[in-house]
Amino acid sequence: MSQTYFHRLHELTPTRGWINNPTRQEAEQALKAGITNCTTNPTFTMKQIQREPDLMNPVVDRICSEESDDNRAAALIQRECVGHLIKIFQPVFDARTRMEGLVSLQGDPILEEDSGTIIEEALEARKLGPNFLAKVPTTRAGIEAVEVLIREDVPVITTEIMSLSQIIAVCETYNKVSAECGKAPPLFVTHITGIFDDYVHDFIERNSVDISPDIAFQAGTVVARKLYQLFHERKYPGILVTGGARGLHHFTEFVGGEMGITINWKNMAETLIAQNTPVIERINTPTPEYIIRELLEKIPDFRLAWENNALQIDEFEGYGPVHFFRKSFIKGWEFLLDEVRKRR
Repeated sequence: MSQTYFHRLHELTPTRGWINNPTRQEAEQALKAGITNCTTNPTFTMKQIQREPDLMNPVVDRICSEESDDNRAAALIQRECVGHLIKIFQPVFDARTRMEGLVSLQGDPILEEDSGTIIEEALEARKLGPNFLAKVPTTRAGIEAVEVLIREDVPVITTEIMSLSQIIAVCETYNKVSAECGKAPPLFVTHITGIFDDYVHDFIERNSVDISPDIAFQAGTVVARKLYQLFHERKYPGILVTGGARGLHHFTEFVGGEMGITINWKNMAETLIAQNTPVIERINTPTPEYIIRELLEKIPDFRLAWENNALQIDEFEGYGPVHFFRKSFIKGWEFLLDEVRKRR
């Protein structure tokens, strides 16, 4: 494949493209196109079963025949699926740095209120390969799990971040624990920009909020830019990543940042390649004050996202955009559990 948008992006900027929930074929295409990392989430296996039933049905049937516990069977099915992606990306990991060729796996979202479960699942999944990346929710239980995983030298990507409070909490925890134990595994922190926008639009519709669609459209982007500025001003460890992209702007508006940007292959990465979009740095584009004022005034959860330490750690899990996002994970995992039960 000749030079694509992503090859040029990597040559000209420190920004890196990540591919989200790909099929094996999409993962191979992404690598050829210059994308170097991969994320999955608890909806991944559901989507694989729906998209590639001929490939997935034998896997589900085999594991169900070998494992009698439904929850355990679901976890093993997920690990096998993600394990294939880990193998596909491992040559990049082996040839480059510990920050590329990584593939994330997040366990059972129904049980993620228990830090012990998060830790146990991450340590088991770590056996899939050296480029495994433990994906952990940025809640109290998740941050407690991160403390242990740092001491175990496990690479971590924290997710479900919608606010400055969450990024501050996880980065300060990493600094504290790393200083205590002397371990500094790779750390990525993910702002779910697109889902934050989904939540804002849902809130506006449900509450008939009088706000310009053009202003509402920018909510997640301006929060993500402020997170990026805070991250670098405080010299926090690791790399900021954005996720949940709902349009090409959720990629192109962050170009130029020393960060990762997660997108799907279909209708996103392949579109950027087909359009041969110019690589233009936009991460430091200032946001007009009137936009911030309007969002602060009319969207209460935007204020909670925007202001430093507006949320306490025990409020992370119940914060509106986080709860909104988690519902999709639980739905995907329940689909997988139903598939397991059907095969009994």
